[in-house]
Amino acid sequence: MLLLILVVTSGTSLAISSQMDSGAGRNLLTAVGTGTLISAVVSFTQTLITSKSAQRALLTPVIEESRKALKELSEEYRALDREFFPSHVFEPTATPDPVFNQLMMQDLERTRLYCFRGFAGRYAAGRVLLSQTECELRAVLADPRDDNALSGRARYLLRNEGADGDYDEIQKKLKEQIGIGLVGLYTARSRCSRIDVTIISDPPLDRLELFDDSVWMTLYSNTAGVLRPYPRTLRFTESSFLYAMERAEFLRISNSKAGYHFAITPGTSRNDFLALFEKITGETLSSDGFKELEDKFHAFRREFSTAAQLRS
Repeated sequence: MLLLILVVTSGTSLAISSQMDSGAGRNLLTAVGTGTLISAVVSFTQTLITSKSAQRALLTPVIEESRKALKELSEEYRALDREFFPSHVFEPTATPDPVFNQLMMQDLERTRLYCFRGFAGRYAAGRVLLSQTECELRAVLADPRDDNALSGRARYLLRNEGADGDYDEIQKKLKEQIGIGLVGLYTARSRCSRIDVTIISDPPLDRLELFDDSVWMTLYSNTAGVLRPYPRTLRFTESSFLYAMERAEFLRISNSKAGYHFAITPGTSRNDFLALFEKITGETLSSDGFKELEDKFHAFRREFSTAAQLRS
């Protein structure tokens, strides 16, 4: 408002003085107009400088505090992501996912302890044979003599096959898969410093593969949406809450007195393994039977490694 008054006064004085004759009155009005104009310019400049200084003094700290708060909030969300959210999510597929398997093999190459909790152990044995490093393997598998231990996986496969699925035939195939998995673990014994196996009658439905810096959970218990032979899988890092929880649960199961525990080492002989096989499955395995299961395991390994685009 003051600046406007100065500008109007200056303009009016100069306009009037330009129409007057030379003399003291004209000189007076010219001096008043010029002085007022100079005051207006000085006032405007001072106001501009003052407003910029005020902006720096008031707004800059607020902006800096906001940036700091946003940075801290982002760091907190990232920490929560690492603790509670998976680093990778793989949706169900009808065939092995190459990206999924290649990333898991990278985790296996870096690990010293590979923990597998699943059904038959075929995939664990196959991965160990494909790995270029040595590790210790601990596996928790289903009891082939207990039909209740097979029922969860059998129901999942039955839903995949639809109305034409035969539950008894599926259970028969599952028992054979366990035999193939046991022979596969024996075949992979030279790639591990030690293989500790626990046979339990109530295995969890979801498959667990735990490495030094990650845990993978394959959700056979998730029946929502379209079912596929290879279910949805989540990967969590070592810093996550799920990693610590699943590791503790795995160690509890693998050390439980309720399961049957045995070890396979590079020094385990064929006869020792055949005795173990009979104790686990209740079936006597002849040399020809062993060769048949071994051939089936290697056929499975080659088919899996080709589909997953892994080195065979």
